[in-house]
Amino acid sequence: MAAGLPDNQRIVITGIGLTSPNGNNLPEFRAALLAGRSGVSPYEIRYVGATHAGICRFDEAKYQSKKDRRRGTRAGSVGIYCTNEAVRDAGLAWDALDKSMVGVYLGITEHGNVETENEVYELSQFQNDVKFWSHHHNPRTVANNPAGEVTINMGITGPHYTIGAACAAGNAGLIQGAQMLRLGEVDQALCGGVSESTHTFGIFASFKSQGALASHADATKASRPFDKNRNGIVVAEGGCVYVLERYDDAKKRGAKIYGELVGYALNSDAGDFVMPDAKRQVECMQKALKVAGLRPEQIDIVSTHATGTDGGDVQEATALRTVFQNNPNTLFNNTKSFIGHAMGAAGALELAGNLPSFVDRTCHATINCDDPDPLCLLEGLVRNEPKEGVQVDYILNNSFGMLGINSAVIIKRL
Repeated sequence: MAAGLPDNQRIVITGIGLTSPNGNNLPEFRAALLAGRSGVSPYEIRYVGATHAGICRFDEAKYQSKKDRRRGTRAGSVGIYCTNEAVRDAGLAWDALDKSMVGVYLGITEHGNVETENEVYELSQFQNDVKFWSHHHNPRTVANNPAGEVTINMGITGPHYTIGAACAAGNAGLIQGAQMLRLGEVDQALCGGVSESTHTFGIFASFKSQGALASHADATKASRPFDKNRNGIVVAEGGCVYVLERYDDAKKRGAKIYGELVGYALNSDAGDFVMPDAKRQVECMQKALKVAGLRPEQIDIVSTHATGTDGGDVQEATALRTVFQNNPNTLFNNTKSFIGHAMGAAGALELAGNLPSFVDRTCHATINCDDPDPLCLLEGLVRNEPKEGVQVDYILNNSFGMLGINSAVIIKRL
């Protein structure tokens, strides 16, 4: 796809705004990843009790009034914070932009659970009298809420919607933004993923009932992808929004460029509700490589999806060995080991954490992988200490989700 494309069809990243459990902007996030600093902490949630989670601590009041925060949702606040930060980072002349040509495309895993659970709980405190049900419930729970809240906050009159793609949603948001730019539907795409998952007890309870909720005496060591002693997922919240532009527009205004989106793919397992399929993951990565016009050995870093579950990590490791089996120089890392699984935001956040490697030539590590599972063997897995002095020209970011949705995006250094 990238080879030979005219500049008005090439898509580049010019701004990044994020909040994660261990950083509220890209420099903070990257510093935590290089320092091996986990953002997972002890957490307690209604009905489930004590557990672990990745909680974000960003300044909601930076871009929102108290009234707007009270009326809206946590996911909306995450989206508003990240999008405003991304626009500022991109150096866009925001007041002069045609807001009808700005699109907002945010990936989500689920939406509305938090608000509905809270309303049901509050109702139970008043003998289930529905007159105490909030009139804000409907706009809070419609699926387009996080993206819609962004448009209201920022005065954007172009298209907005969310992309429900389970835990592949962050990548799917990026892909949607790139496609809309190529179609000429928008001139700036604000895209990525958001998650408020830590505020719904249902996700914790469901993972616990599956035996897939991580536990450990030390919260910072609970997320253990590829480790023999892994025992499940650490739920996290967060968000990451990118400013995508056509290369000719970015070049014209002298924008800094984080990288070029040169390849992507989405496909489906068409199999199990929750168990991933290594064969389909292979096909997804191979399709992204084909679109980018690249060979596997040209990928320098693969940002893995691995969540710390027993079967899921094995399936992905099997897929990675198949695609990159003869590539001794390809490195693999995992960001969930630091922050937990940020669901709809995961793919976007994990990609962002790796993009600085184009400049600092360092591959951040996978922490908590002290005793690698032989079934998850990856020769190039960077464990516990960053690998420095690496030439990084291409990064492939994997993100997979329930109901068998797979995604991969490839970013090129410019």
